[in-house]
Amino acid sequence: MTTANPEDVSADAASTQVRAPLGAGLAAGRRSLREALDKPLASYYLLLGASALLLVIGLIMVLSASSVRSYLTYDDSYAVVKRQLLWVVVGLPCAWVASRMPVKHVRRLAYPGFVLTLVLLALVARFGVLINGNKNWLAIGPFTMQPAEVAKLAIVLWAANIYAHKERRLGELHHLLVPVVPGLFAVIALVLVGRDLGTAMVLAAILLGMLWVVGAPLRLFGLSLSVLGVAAVALAATDPERLQRITHFTDPFKDYTNAGWQPAHGLYALSNGKWLGEGIGASTQKWGDLPEAHTDFIFAVLGEELGLAGTLLVVGLFFTIAYAAIRVALSTEDPFVRYATFGIVVWLLGQMMINVGMVLAVLPVIGIPLPIVSYGGSALLPSLVALGLVIGFARREPEAAAALAARRRDRSAGLSAATRSDLPR
Repeated sequence: MTTANPEDVSADAASTQVRAPLGAGLAAGRRSLREALDKPLASYYLLLGASALLLVIGLIMVLSASSVRSYLTYDDSYAVVKRQLLWVVVGLPCAWVASRMPVKHVRRLAYPGFVLTLVLLALVARFGVLINGNKNWLAIGPFTMQPAEVAKLAIVLWAANIYAHKERRLGELHHLLVPVVPGLFAVIALVLVGRDLGTAMVLAAILLGMLWVVGAPLRLFGLSLSVLGVAAVALAATDPERLQRITHFTDPFKDYTNAGWQPAHGLYALSNGKWLGEGIGASTQKWGDLPEAHTDFIFAVLGEELGLAGTLLVVGLFFTIAYAAIRVALSTEDPFVRYATFGIVVWLLGQMMINVGMVLAVLPVIGIPLPIVSYGGSALLPSLVALGLVIGFARREPEAAAALAARRRDRSAGLSAATRSDLPR
């Protein structure tokens, strides 16, 4: 028979005393988080807070990533971020209007928006401006725009409106496919005329996401993915530069001075950042080594300056938006809100994952910006409007609307009481 060492017994007791409060604290934290997420306005505040924080981070990173290029090109380190601020000033009121617009008015704009998108894309195919090898820009006087970015929002609203009308007939394959699939194929074809494979991939992802949410059979996804895969390979094979990017993306250092230059320097930037980054403004790769530092590869500069912590924060904010939006989509009884919300989630989250995959060299470089964060008004404005719509959907949830109405009543009652107390007696 052995006798327990008194020191071991006391150490075990002390360890138990430490673990007990820690476990109780974690349990209390989980309960508090669950209670906070169960509140009527949880989805609304998550969407509003995550979107606002992403926008602020985006402005800071555009300022940092573009400062060198702005100074060399325009003799003004703030030239590019000033333009981005202008788009934010335009975009925020548009997002506010979208959040307040009744759903029936949004649905009325779906068909005109889709037709306008087709017209703009056709104009790009005929009169578009060639930039970085892609003919996807349309010059209107001193301004240039990228209609393919507007097309992402337009096709989501158009498809959601059609599927909402056909809600009771979506069990039939014909109603599931027509006219959404031919319409989206027409948009994708017009985008591919301008050789914009990246945007075409995002549009294809939106199409597949919309088909999934309305209950398309699995065999249809297998066929669609096969067709899209063959089309992507065929398009890549006809373009030597694009083929180089696709064949070298897994090892960018194999062709370091040519096709691998951009992804290799993106990896250098991320590795320099380590855990907490070099500090805002301290990126070295943005000094000419990293092309498109403020657009397609802004995530690399973010990783260098804010480290792994900053990149995880940005990715976490996107997933927070997706989580809150899916809560809205699952709780609503309006089929248009459900389909539109899910389509917007597929668009923004899918584009974020493609962009991050490019920077991490797990996907080929195909020219996709990071939503909300990258520079570019053509991409920022539709994204802000889309987020405004989802925030508006969250505000109109019955419990959320009741909570906001009660808050307004309480505020009005408080103001009335304060006014009466100020009156002379």
